Amino acid sequence: MGDLFSGPHILLIALVVLLLFGGKKIPELMRGLGRGIREFKDAKDNVRKEIEDHMQDNNSNNSNTNSSNKQVSS
Repeated sequence: MGDLFSGPHILLIALVVLLLFGGKKIPELMRGLGRGIREFKDAKDNVRKEIEDHMQDNNSNNSNTNSSNKQVSS
C-alpha cells in the first residue's frame, strides 16, 4: 500500500491546508498549536513534580516512623 507519510502525501496535505485556511490564518493556527503544546507540557511537568514531592514526603514520613518505632522498642 505504500508509506502513508511519503513526500508527495505531505505535499498534498500542505496544499490542502493552505487552500482551506489561506496564507494569513496558518501562522495564527501554528501559534495557537504551539501555545497548546506548551500548556500541556507545563501541566505534565507540574503533575510529575507533585507526584515526586508526594513520594518524597511519604518516604520521609516512613523513615521517621521507622526511627521512632526503633527508639520506642529499645
